[in-house]
Amino acid sequence: MTGVPMRPWRAAAALTLVLAAAGLAGCAAPAGGGAGAANTASGSSSGEGGLPSANTPAPNAADASNADRRARVRLELAALYFGRGQSNTALDELKLAMAANPDMPEVHGLRALIYASLGDAVVAEEAFKRALDLNPRDGDTMHNYGWFLCQQRRYEEAEATFLRATALPNYGEVHRTLLSRGVCQARAGRWAEAERTLSRSYELDPANPVTAYNLSDVLLRRGELERARFYVRRINQVPEAVTAQSLWLAARIERRLGNMEGLRDFGRQLRDRFPQSPETLQYERGRFED
Repeated sequence: MTGVPMRPWRAAAALTLVLAAAGLAGCAAPAGGGAGAANTASGSSSGEGGLPSANTPAPNAADASNADRRARVRLELAALYFGRGQSNTALDELKLAMAANPDMPEVHGLRALIYASLGDAVVAEEAFKRALDLNPRDGDTMHNYGWFLCQQRRYEEAEATFLRATALPNYGEVHRTLLSRGVCQARAGRWAEAERTLSRSYELDPANPVTAYNLSDVLLRRGELERARFYVRRINQVPEAVTAQSLWLAARIERRLGNMEGLRDFGRQLRDRFPQSPETLQYERGRFED
């Protein structure tokens, strides 16, 4: 729960895939085998270097429309494969999408997410920049790029990118970008700024347990114990929202408040509900400050 989502990446048919572990507005895929950069395919009608030959007729509107449809079908397939953790297959589909339409910003945005998940920061950044060159007002990709920069510990650049995203007119996911921005500020040790940003995100989306968790964690670190207790309690009062992390955070807060009965109660819940979790192991070993 400590992580923040990359903004959900959307394909043409409103396909939404969720990125795990905080931050990117897109699909999360386990690291798989590597793959090379996508190249446009060349056919018999292409000349040297993949460029159209002199005898190639100029594309008409119908050709362009068909190419766009082909690219979007491949894009959606790539998103599905990526969501299943099949990164190499997803990249193969993106190559076909780029061959049909090399200037579709969503293709480059998804390609950036895939390479970011594979740990290839150079190619990922190139793809993010290309996507934003093609669509400078794409808030989702801007959000994802900001989280990517945060993961690279390029905190000032990440901050500027998040601010650009939230300043976009009609951007409908300000609360999520504020969440990612707040977590990034916390990673940079800017606790006061993180508190303000996460508080604003919580005001816009009070039902989000990830926001409540991160805000509670920041408040604990700032010594605002009663306020930290309030926000984590909001999570633990909803049975389906309770996690080992939320119980462990509550236990640490109660310990700091000197409430040993509350500490033991959350410890029992950890043992009963999440006996194999790392948080339960930390509780058993008394490692409250790790």
